[in-house]
Amino acid sequence: MQNQKVDLEIFEKASLEVHLKREDEIHPVVSGNKFRKLKYNLLHVLEHGYRGVLTFGGAFSNHIAATAYACKEAGIPCAGVIRGEELKDKPLNDTLAAASSQGMLLHFVSRETYREKMSSEMKARWRAAYPGYYILPEGGSNDLAVRGCAEILTAEDARFDVICAAVGTGGTLAGLITGSHPGQHVIGFPALKGDFLKEEIVKFVQSENWSLQTRFHFGGYARINEILVDFMNSFKLKTGIPLDPVYTAKMMYGIQVLAEEGYFNPGTKILAIHTGGLQGIPGMNRELKRKKLPLIL
Repeated sequence: MQNQKVDLEIFEKASLEVHLKREDEIHPVVSGNKFRKLKYNLLHVLEHGYRGVLTFGGAFSNHIAATAYACKEAGIPCAGVIRGEELKDKPLNDTLAAASSQGMLLHFVSRETYREKMSSEMKARWRAAYPGYYILPEGGSNDLAVRGCAEILTAEDARFDVICAAVGTGGTLAGLITGSHPGQHVIGFPALKGDFLKEEIVKFVQSENWSLQTRFHFGGYARINEILVDFMNSFKLKTGIPLDPVYTAKMMYGIQVLAEEGYFNPGTKILAIHTGGLQGIPGMNRELKRKKLPLIL
């Protein structure tokens, strides 16, 4: 995917060269890191003769929407365990409606059950309910996903000093760390509150050339406010690049704040990864409209 230079005054003032790798353009539906994560997982499903795929996500999950589409294209039945039992009695939002239209069976569970979704007891329940299905973790993050995400960085990307990416479940960042070049530092911008992600990432990597910036989550997963919406709209008007509200927008906002604070040395070359997720904008705009907040362009 092409690296697009981000020409913003703040980066010029800080003497930084910032590029955005447009992984969002890799596929019209299964875009960004979702394509990378699913690549080897679905090959594994086909090669080993699983009957289908069972995975997990929230109401606005890009992973759920991408998995549904990719499974339909590959001829693989799929089911999604969705966080929030109360959602089953409400009209489906754009993300869940898209997943359902692709043939994904939606299985709504309470938030308490969802927290325990990968326990031994719950795995046994999933296997009983969906016999022969391959269990794909939330966000698609496992060893096969890390292998796919390691392919994001190319030989041409070795010229960058810093690699930046938003973090959900940690698989993409682990892949970038694995695929990073000597001398590069990888920075993750979690979309979730809390410090638990470090423990998840070290399950996949031994390298120490990475860090997390944990203060740009805007309240947690799928939560945004007027400040972030204004930033997204301004960024699109100035650069022509749309950002998704859950991940990439928070990362780019964080990079801008760090630049203003002098965090990066002058002359630093930064490559940020656009991980897709633009499919979630219509649904998020409905939430913003309901809350009488500005809409995403």
